[in-house]
Amino acid sequence: MTYYESTGHLLLTPVDREAPARAVRLRELGLGDRPDRELDLFARRVADTVAAPYAGVNFAGGERQFFAGLYHAADAPASGYPARELPRDHGYCPYVVVRRRALVLEDVRDFARFAGNAVVDGSGVRSYLGAPLTDRRGIVLGTVCAVDTVPRRWGAEGLATVKELAAELVALLHEREDGRG
Repeated sequence: MTYYESTGHLLLTPVDREAPARAVRLRELGLGDRPDRELDLFARRVADTVAAPYAGVNFAGGERQFFAGLYHAADAPASGYPARELPRDHGYCPYVVVRRRALVLEDVRDFARFAGNAVVDGSGVRSYLGAPLTDRRGIVLGTVCAVDTVPRRWGAEGLATVKELAAELVALLHEREDGRG
């Protein structure tokens, strides 16, 4: 367990035992270390689909996470969020990666485990919707996610949508790998 010094809140950043295998796989796929125009467009589609001001395609590394795909609406609040690269203990994507399941947080402040995260006070994040990107080898590469600065009722529909988008993106990544994309 870690305490985030600036807020004094408990921050549980899960242990990521798959990080070494993921790092190798991301290198094989050429992902996770530079912006990707196609993934930026996919992030925009995610934001448009769920009507969120921010969305991303995030690849989790050992000590950092990298948004190879990133979108923020022109009218989104000027909070400095999102950034292409974040420490591993910022945000909620690392939690999705380790637990290997989608995560819906309608109001992050409702959960002690998540309320003290640096993106809450520092960037104004109030709600999160994310699903893992699990490749054909069973490795979770990262996430597809959407974020808002106000509490959101994502509901079962939002959960189903983000899972569908994640599956679609994994298929696209496999096409790239197979030389068809």
